[in-house]
This record gives sequence, C-alpha cells and structure tokens, in this order.
Amino acid sequence: MSPTTRRDFLKAGLAAGAMATAGVLPLAAAKRTATDTVVLGRSKVAVTRLAFGTGTNSGAVQAALGQREFTRLVHYAHDHGIRFFETAEAYETPAMLGEALKGLPRDSYQLMTKVTTFHKDVDPQAKFDELRRTSQTEYFDVMLLHWQHTADWPETTKRWQDGILEAQQRKTIRTHGASVHGLPALRQMPGTSWLDVGLIRINHNGSRMDGPTYEDTNHPDNVSEVVNHIHQLKAEGLGVIGMKLCGGGQFENSHDDRVKAMKYAFQNAGVDAATIGFKNTQEIDEAIANLNLALA
Repeated sequence: MSPTTRRDFLKAGLAAGAMATAGVLPLAAAKRTATDTVVLGRSKVAVTRLAFGTGTNSGAVQAALGQREFTRLVHYAHDHGIRFFETAEAYETPAMLGEALKGLPRDSYQLMTKVTTFHKDVDPQAKFDELRRTSQTEYFDVMLLHWQHTADWPETTKRWQDGILEAQQRKTIRTHGASVHGLPALRQMPGTSWLDVGLIRINHNGSRMDGPTYEDTNHPDNVSEVVNHIHQLKAEGLGVIGMKLCGGGQFENSHDDRVKAMKYAFQNAGVDAATIGFKNTQEIDEAIANLNLALA
C-alpha cells in the first residue's frame, strides 16, 4: 500500500469512528462561557473554551514558579472550570504539567501537546510514547505538529502525519493538527485535508502575529488575512484555537488590549477556543472574566 493510500485509509477509518459517536453529544448551553465546552470541529473532541497554556517564553515563566506553585496554579484553574491544558515537547513544562495533573481524574480534563518535527532519525511512535511518559498520561487529546513555518510543511511532515494517524488507531492520540507561524505556512492550512485542528496566532492589532516570515514581530497590516484564513478553516470543518491573545506579553500592562484581543478572537475571527499562559491566579480570574464578556 502506498504512503498516500495508507494515509487516506487511516484517515477514513478515524472519520468513520467519529461519525459513529457524533449523535451522542449533549446540546450546547444557550449561554456561552469561558469554561463550558466546545467541540473542535470535525475532530469531535470537546474542550473548554479557555485553555491553560504553559509555553510563555517557551515555558520559562511557568517553570520559574517551581513545581509546588505551578501545581497549585493548575489545580486552581481546574477548580475554576478550565479543563484544557496545553504544552509542547519544546517547552520547559511537559514534565511539570504531567506532575501537576497527576492527582486529577484523567477524564476531567483535555491535554494538548505539540511534537517537534525536525527530528530526522526518530520513529514517530517512539517519540509519542516518550512524550506520554514525560506527561504521565496514557493518551493526548490533541497532538499538533509544532512550529510549522514554511510553505512546504504539508509535504515535509508527512512521516509525522502518518505517525499521528497510526497513534490514533492505537488510541494514544485522539485528534491532531498543526500550529503555524508566518503567512507562508498559514496559507497552506486551508485545503490540507489531513488537518482537524489549527492553532493560530490572533489578536486585534497584529502583535506577535503572522507576517511575511515566521519571525515573532508585529504585523497589523496582515490581521485581516489571518482572519480570512480562520474563516476558511472553520468552513472546512476544522477546530481553531487562538494563541497570542496577550500579544506575546505585549499586553501585560494593558487591560484594555487584553479585553479587545479576547473579543476580536472570538467575535471577529470566530475561534473555538484560546490558550493563554498564566503565572498567577489573578490572571486566570481575569481571563475567565474577559472571555465571558467576549461571549456575552
């Protein structure tokens, strides 16, 4: 069986399984809130609209809290209704997050991670097993191809795409997608049938958003194009998660910008969920309030 045929076969089998359970999901509540659940498009995976991100400055901010304080913060978020947690192989935090979540029922939260795809001589299944051990989990709810930043990523990552589909057959990954940086990579997302979930940079003024290259700089002139691509992905049935809603830290001293970014991501771009990196309980409380306001 050719690689393309095998990929299509795996994808079709997973889609059939999702369709078989699609009719049992509860109806969404009339009033939307930061901590209710939303289904990520055709993936059928339900997550809270607000996710706890652990990658601020590649996780250095969260790691600096130390395990005890970080665990307390994770439990505070869980107790206040945030049940979606995000990390990545390249961050400093996967092991810390695994330790923090260890005492919580696994079916009470969703865990998203991102795999680094420039490994040349690594077996994808071995890598996924390593990541599961580090995160102390039997499965990941969402696995993303991390930091896709070139226009040819749909072709160059096919080995990892196939590996993720195989892991889904093994039930160690529930759904999958990619995180992109830069317009050349983002422009490839619409029409890439492998994708079920996209993690995309979005805020109201282009701070640390996508531009002509993958660099993390400000691109206010490109916000409308990013929004158009998000709308395309939503029309294709993908789940879209927003990141950089705090401008990569640029909005730290501007509550007004944080409110505007949240409203823009959910009202204008129409993302399903958003991930924000937290370092204290006040930031968690504020993000919940800001998202509730954006959804009102």
